[in-house]
Amino acid sequence: MRNKAVVIGGGAAGMMAAATAASRGIETVLLEKNEKLGKKIYITGKGRCNVTNQCEIEEIISNTPGNGTFLYSALYSFNNNSLRDLLMQMGVPTKVERGNRVFPVSDKSSDIIKALSAYMTKNKVMVQLDKEVSDIKVRENRVEGVRTTDGDFIEASSVIVATGGVSYPSTGSTGDGFKWAKKMGHTVIPLRPSLVPFVTKEAWVRELQGLTLKNVRVKALTVQGRRIREEFGEILFTHFGVSGPIILTLSRFVHEHINDGVVLKIDLKPGLNTEKLNSRILRDFTENTNKQAKNSLDELLPGSLAAVIVKLWDIDPEKQINQITRQERQCLINLLKGLELNITKLRPINEAVITAGGISTREIDPASMESKIIKGLYFAGEVLDVDALTGGFNLQIAFSTGYMAGMYCR
Repeated sequence: MRNKAVVIGGGAAGMMAAATAASRGIETVLLEKNEKLGKKIYITGKGRCNVTNQCEIEEIISNTPGNGTFLYSALYSFNNNSLRDLLMQMGVPTKVERGNRVFPVSDKSSDIIKALSAYMTKNKVMVQLDKEVSDIKVRENRVEGVRTTDGDFIEASSVIVATGGVSYPSTGSTGDGFKWAKKMGHTVIPLRPSLVPFVTKEAWVRELQGLTLKNVRVKALTVQGRRIREEFGEILFTHFGVSGPIILTLSRFVHEHINDGVVLKIDLKPGLNTEKLNSRILRDFTENTNKQAKNSLDELLPGSLAAVIVKLWDIDPEKQINQITRQERQCLINLLKGLELNITKLRPINEAVITAGGISTREIDPASMESKIIKGLYFAGEVLDVDALTGGFNLQIAFSTGYMAGMYCR
């Protein structure tokens, strides 16, 4: 059999794998069941594509709670600088923003897709769209090719599975890779949502729908009060609960506790300790002694949030500021420094940014992404049991593992 690679999946990992394999002179075919490439790339970073993170490799690994150490070879072989250099060569310069997040200068995720498509064209990858794989043919523990739903059989010495997870199924990530992997004897670690919003018990969050708060501190606790994780940054209130960057990060760590109950405590004023916050409130009250309690927080909080806090304050909203007692003021401080939300569940996995779980890394050679069970079978990207936090890390993992699969396929 001549050397020929079939790549299944036209996302970040698949396109990188295909272009890399073809650059080595291997005849390469990429099969994508959608009508176009890079559907999930297109929606990342709110359409701007947070393509990687400009930090050291050790920091990327530390931001990958799901089997980060598996990535050493991949990240040292193709790192964030390698990716940025490649994109520059393909006409897409990048920039670094807050938190070392890297975006295309154009702020268009479509430019990343065009660059990867051009890279495949340059290396003569044969791309077939609207081409869905039904099965991977294996004989005597070695791949022989793939069958497609339209009845074709494509012979191959290597098959690279880059089909993604099960989040955002509208992009084509419907779990096909897991089904094939199980059939070929691989272990699939149970799939679960990662980087996903929370649903809360408290109905008042609906009154804050669309409100974004920056520079707040959020602690996730068990119902017994044990600290799970703490994050500082931005949150977003929704009609069902809370979302935003730090909520997505927290979601990665609370999954095992969610059935027993998880409590969020939001410090709305983390830059002020209780003494300084008390002084600030006293100053505001002194300057507005004739106001009522319901109007007393307008200078401290956004209007919609101020209205909610007044309701939770358990005080007569008509009460004059100059009649508010020290004890009532302390209750307000407690609310501002520890606004409580009870999490009932995570949003569904199809709304998650990334899928946690997947094909066991114990059964994959980290130096090549080749299966230890089936010769010529490779896995790359989200289909693996590897997941990271927000900030461009997951896309870097896709590119790095895709590169490794393309570099070592035969």
